[in-house]
Amino acid sequence: MIEAIAFYGMAAVALTGAVLVVSLRNTVHSALALGLSLSGVAGLFACLGADFLFAGQLLIYVGGIAILIVFVVMLLGRTSDLHLRQVNQQWAAALLVCAITGAGLWRLGGLYRHASALVPAAATTRAIGLLMLGDYAVPFEVISLVLLAALLGAVFFSRKDIS
Repeated sequence: MIEAIAFYGMAAVALTGAVLVVSLRNTVHSALALGLSLSGVAGLFACLGADFLFAGQLLIYVGGIAILIVFVVMLLGRTSDLHLRQVNQQWAAALLVCAITGAGLWRLGGLYRHASALVPAAATTRAIGLLMLGDYAVPFEVISLVLLAALLGAVFFSRKDIS
């Protein structure tokens, strides 16, 4: 019973943060709400017994990405950019797409509604670490090179011409 309360509490935190990200007018507040939403997702991973994903979500997304977004918004954003309108002319079409997607996910979730975990959750960090340093070492390094190239490309395209 306590696990279900914790799971639904974390889901509520994640959804509330996600709604705040798209509904707040101040960009800094939206970035902070993104951190809240990502923290809720980390809590969901913890509730499901996925300890590696929980730690990765906290370290990478909450501790790294969300803080980086806050710094970028605060350092590069102009004062006029911090208060943008969050709704445009296509809000009705976006609401329709969200409703269709939500209905599809609800129907998909209904297929697994009566399923339950037969095996209790166990620690997965050691097994994932062995796979990343063993069988999947080369794809893991290739992904890191692709991310490094994307980072360098973002720096190259975002620089200002001084001349």
